[in-house]
Amino acid sequence: MKAIVLEQFGQPLVVKEIEKPQPKDHEVLVKIKASGLNPLDIKIKNGQAAHAQVTPPMILGIDMAGVVEAVGKNVKNFKIGNEVYGMVSGVGNNPGTLAEYIAVDADLLALKPKNISFKEAAATPLIFITAWEGLIDKMNIQKNQNVLIHAGNGGVGHVAIQIALAKGSKVFTTVKSENIEAVENYPVEIINTDESSVEKYVQDLTNGIGFDAILDTVGLLDDSFKAVKQYSGHVVSILGWRTHSLAPLSFRNATYSGVFTLYPLLSGENRKHYGEILQQATQLFENGKLKIMLDDKFYSLEQANDAFGDIENRNTKGKIVIEID
Repeated sequence: MKAIVLEQFGQPLVVKEIEKPQPKDHEVLVKIKASGLNPLDIKIKNGQAAHAQVTPPMILGIDMAGVVEAVGKNVKNFKIGNEVYGMVSGVGNNPGTLAEYIAVDADLLALKPKNISFKEAAATPLIFITAWEGLIDKMNIQKNQNVLIHAGNGGVGHVAIQIALAKGSKVFTTVKSENIEAVENYPVEIINTDESSVEKYVQDLTNGIGFDAILDTVGLLDDSFKAVKQYSGHVVSILGWRTHSLAPLSFRNATYSGVFTLYPLLSGENRKHYGEILQQATQLFENGKLKIMLDDKFYSLEQANDAFGDIENRNTKGKIVIEID
């Protein structure tokens, strides 16, 4: 089969012919139709993601959508011909999705929503799973709660907005001036961070009480700790790289959790839950409550370096997907 291989960090990806994988007992062989790219893939390619535990040579790509071509003897919930999607590989020693075929742990997969394309499905898994873990698994957001999502224009952010709205929460999102257009069609309260301080928007929007739940998608923990509700408030971050003072959080008697979405792929633990989360995504898609922002440019497998370059240079308007057929 044809695959895109990272042979050395920081160097262009290479198209290679390699052996087609065979599924193990608990795996399915998927003919990949589309591979969704994420900013993490760029960091891995450039050797800037030690937490992904990748050693070249490596096939990159974490997300995919495709058609089941063969099933292992212990697989009961999928059959040949099923259209599936998932966040399945591309970290640790797991060959990724920038290839024509992949052998995948069946627990990581869900049936593709019937009303969306392979391209849309391939763009979904990592960002949806990350948002769901933060909002539902960690904070268990509820109807009518005040939920603040930082950078609602981003990949995780725009999905998080839609999950929170589907749960009946009252949703707020912080964006910069140039990104307001990306979120203005959602029924949310938009906070322009170029014009409002944390103290001001907490006072204006919550009467100084703070938000019940805050999802930090861009590393705004210091702001989040100041904005969370006294006693019952909860902050979740997907980016906790910097050094922060916990005092503002402690003074508000609030709690903090982190999300590390790669862990099941690296450890083998809790993988079934990722398939279950994507079943929730399928329901939201088919009920018309979820839509993914996609860049409209087309990339073939051979154009993978162009796709990586456009993401790195921020020359995109939505998720980038490489189509494989």
